[in-house]
Amino acid sequence: MCGTIKLPIGSQSLLTRNKAPARLLFIYFVGDKRPDGISCPQSKAEWDPALHEQDSYSEQGKEAVVALLGTGDFFGEGCLTGQPLRLATVSAMTECVIVRIAKADITRVIHDEPAFAEVFIAHLLARNSRVEEDLVDQLFNSSEKRLARILLLLANFGKEGRPEPIIAKISQETLAEMIGTTRSRVSFFMNKFRELGLIDYNGSIEVHSSLLNVVLHDQPQIKT
Repeated sequence: MCGTIKLPIGSQSLLTRNKAPARLLFIYFVGDKRPDGISCPQSKAEWDPALHEQDSYSEQGKEAVVALLGTGDFFGEGCLTGQPLRLATVSAMTECVIVRIAKADITRVIHDEPAFAEVFIAHLLARNSRVEEDLVDQLFNSSEKRLARILLLLANFGKEGRPEPIIAKISQETLAEMIGTTRSRVSFFMNKFRELGLIDYNGSIEVHSSLLNVVLHDQPQIKT
């Protein structure tokens, strides 16, 4: 893909800032793990899987973690809708690689490269579905269920049939911001999950399939 710039990013690096001009779109990937149809130079280094922490700010100065992004995810796509300024700040939680694409280049590629357009549309549809699920989760589920759900999502549960270790170190403060509760409540439920054998938690987090039972119990349904 022409017009792309590949950037190695260190842990805790700021990628985009809230209210900065929205002129670029970014793609996160690890090494050669990138969506089909995206052509860019191969990385010469090995990069650990990483997630991006995305914060949204209110006029009152409040902030919240609104998304954790993983391999192959796009961010900054608001520039394609005429959005003049960024609505969120994005920072890297571990070492990673991003591809930076100018608005004009991404618009051309969407029209000229069907493979990329298919990946991009799939990303937008998946994100829209995730936003709807997050809203239902926030409105109807307890903080315990919301924590269980986010841990399963971070462990990629359902993608390969079983959870994977959560490699990025995510603090209890970040988890609390993601599910809309306090750090003390997160600590209480994390200890409870560990005592029940649902997770292994000693600095890093490993999620067991049995945690899914917490989420599925009395799961709310969307009526259309």
